[in-house]
Amino acid sequence: MVKVNQNYLKLSKSYLFSTIAQKVGAYTKEHPDKQVLRLGIGDVTKPLTPTVISALHQAVDEMGQADRFRGYAPDLGYAFLRETIAKNDFAARDCDIEADEIFVSDGAKSDCGNMQEIFDEENTVGICDPVYPVYMDSNVMAGRKIVLMPCTEENGFIPEIPDPMPDIVYLCFPNNPTGTVIGKDKLQKWVDRANESGSVILYDAAYEAYIRTDSVHSIYECRGAKECAIEFHSFSKNAGFTGLRLGYAVVPKALVRENVSLHSLWARRHGTKYNGAPYIVQRAGEAVYSETGRAEIASLVDYYMENATMIRDGLKDAGFKVFGGVDAPYIWLKTPGQMSSWDFFDHLLTTANVVGTPGSGFGANGEGYFRLSAFGSHENTAEAVRRIRENI
Repeated sequence: MVKVNQNYLKLSKSYLFSTIAQKVGAYTKEHPDKQVLRLGIGDVTKPLTPTVISALHQAVDEMGQADRFRGYAPDLGYAFLRETIAKNDFAARDCDIEADEIFVSDGAKSDCGNMQEIFDEENTVGICDPVYPVYMDSNVMAGRKIVLMPCTEENGFIPEIPDPMPDIVYLCFPNNPTGTVIGKDKLQKWVDRANESGSVILYDAAYEAYIRTDSVHSIYECRGAKECAIEFHSFSKNAGFTGLRLGYAVVPKALVRENVSLHSLWARRHGTKYNGAPYIVQRAGEAVYSETGRAEIASLVDYYMENATMIRDGLKDAGFKVFGGVDAPYIWLKTPGQMSSWDFFDHLLTTANVVGTPGSGFGANGEGYFRLSAFGSHENTAEAVRRIRENI
């Protein structure tokens, strides 16, 4: 008799965003005349930029030429993209990261979920509460012990360093879902403690392009981070690659545990279980870093941050208590009148026909809060804010 992985039975019955989709689908089926505005899931809405489209077309043409056709990508990704990333994302910030420490993938979500495979199942895992569900679910699937790190209004939604320090710690800044950022001094303390205890920090920097204040873009800006941290990046939210799928993980060669290089372990896992992001998509990623590409991406990010400001200011003026929306495309608001997160979701959907994300879906400390996304159009964002102000 085949036995199933019992750890999967410990997961919530449905992935958060699947539950939301089901609820919204049921409502729209019953009310086909209603225009529902979606400020929930963090998918982008603006099209790919002209420079990226041009690179895609050129790469597609190459794939039709016998002497320029490309098959499987190299395990780490093509050198042209890794070298471009190393120069622009790290050397430009005085971070000593080499191109062969960068592993190109199909997105930060995949890397965040898969990286845990190189660690022993007995390791304890520190996870923020509230949190992006993938960190939690992937480790529950593996059967690890979870140590929750509360992120509350009282601590500015930045967790205190646990004592003892968990073996593996997930940090995400700018944060999803709360939209908060961490200062370099505070992050340095996490790095120092990780090096003291032998822990490893898994640092999700998927939203670093949205930072507007003097904050940290990469954990490698901190002393000693190469000895204790792995970092994840994404092309989805800054360059609109949610439909193309491209990201990368940085695993420094200096990161060693039990006399074993984690770089070599991830390289082994990567080569065995992944065939690489498509050549045409990697060429599109390279184009993001060109002079025109950078200008276009900056314009995209500015567009979404204008939405964030619209939501933040509009709801704040309406009397809501709001957080985030300054260095991140997410606004984290306190639900009115002690209303639960899911009750507020239902109320917002039925009275204003606006969809957001219940905070409790991100963890117990998200109860009583609600996440709104800035990835819509200006017009829909303005209309959604108007409806919330007039109906809630």
